[in-house]
Amino acid sequence: MPMKTLVEFINEKQAEYPEATGDLTRLLNDIGIAAKIVNREIRRAGLADVNGLFGSTNIQGEEQKKLDVFANEQFINALKHGGQCAALASEENEDMIIFGNKYSMNGKYVVAFDPVDGSSNIEVNVPIGTIFAIYKRTTAIGSSGSLDDLLQPGRNLVAAGYVMYGSSTMLVYTTGNGVNGFTYDATVGLFFLSHPDMRIPENGTIYSINEANYIYFPEGVKRYIKYCQEDDKSTRRPYNTRYIGSLVADVHRNLLRGGIFIYPGTLKNPNGKLRLLYECAPMAFIVEQAGGRATDGFRRIMDIEPYSLHQRSPVFIGSREMVLKAEEFMQQYSNDFVEKM
Repeated sequence: MPMKTLVEFINEKQAEYPEATGDLTRLLNDIGIAAKIVNREIRRAGLADVNGLFGSTNIQGEEQKKLDVFANEQFINALKHGGQCAALASEENEDMIIFGNKYSMNGKYVVAFDPVDGSSNIEVNVPIGTIFAIYKRTTAIGSSGSLDDLLQPGRNLVAAGYVMYGSSTMLVYTTGNGVNGFTYDATVGLFFLSHPDMRIPENGTIYSINEANYIYFPEGVKRYIKYCQEDDKSTRRPYNTRYIGSLVADVHRNLLRGGIFIYPGTLKNPNGKLRLLYECAPMAFIVEQAGGRATDGFRRIMDIEPYSLHQRSPVFIGSREMVLKAEEFMQQYSNDFVEKM
């Protein structure tokens, strides 16, 4: 039986909805094309001049890598010329980008994205990724986009996904009707359906967290870590700890095997470090669609109302039962963290 390509799969899904216009299909295809170009450069990273620092910082105050800048340009260009995207927000740009040409002004969607998640791992050949979130614009078609188009809670997402550049390159996405994964075959230049209807296990044995920040963690997180390390055969504890330092790679592994990824608020960074619009919300949408759970320790990530493009949020994401257990500890010891602030 022939393998189904990403384009074929998206077109088939579009055909299931008679009212569909094909705009979202074309937008997803544009993202897939940009991902192929970025993948090509990553595969040549040790040979081409894409390793190292670019010489500037982004809005987060982080030093930009050459690949950050290259990937950002590729996705912006793909979305600009496609005509379906009216405006976008990127980790690498302080302000939103409004295209304003006659094609994009008629675009129905806006996009928020992180062009290279885990870019600190580029030089050491560790998996990195791209994360994207797609919203239907709230301003009138034919007008320039506005900030309100992007400042929408995750529950309004129409599509979200990530591309992981690892031992193989995968594109995983959802439009709110399950999660599907596609593996890139560079010999023919196509993404093929390799992981249909992805489901995250209800429970797992992996917890992912940067324990170097342990002394700054809320008491609830410290207690949960100790829980994970206890010996209890009935719950398959102690759990294994796996932390890659790339949100895409850590969540992707847990999506397949079961587990929890935690990036909490700390005494140094009470709101955490991950960005709500283009990291937490799209990954939460994907994990929820796969049967998992995503919160900030107290409330659903998808229900958080954003107030700025680069707003940060703590995140507890992964297998449903593991996230629920972590939330129990957070709620039980919430006052301890507040008193130390």
